[in-house]
Amino acid sequence: MLMPKRVKHRKQMKGRMSGKPCRGLTLAFGEFGLQATECGWIDSRQIEAARIAMTRYIKRGGKIWIRIFPDKPLTSKPAETRMGKGKGSPDSWVSVIKPGSILYEMEGVTEEIAREALRLAAHKLPLSTKFICREVANEG
Repeated sequence: MLMPKRVKHRKQMKGRMSGKPCRGLTLAFGEFGLQATECGWIDSRQIEAARIAMTRYIKRGGKIWIRIFPDKPLTSKPAETRMGKGKGSPDSWVSVIKPGSILYEMEGVTEEIAREALRLAAHKLPLSTKFICREVANEG
């Protein structure tokens, strides 16, 4: 699983997901990409599941870049615990996704293979996405 090696603060506040991202909006490495169309949190296990789905489909042909990293800790209290007694302990790590963020990039495969691989990856993620190509990204 992806997680930071060390963090300054063990627990973070929830925060708000409104607004647009200031970076990570264009394809930087590959020819094809998966772009988020809504905001949300993506867990480190979901990032890994989507990566495995893509790599299994392309069968070691091509290269994949993961453009997001889970650096926000989510806390949870144990089941059947009474209210109070402070915040729960860190449970998992998430990445905050805003609309327009590029999640994954791919190159070295045809567009049909990339489209299908990224479609399989999108099914593992909890938010809606769209497929983008470098030609379309540069025109628009």
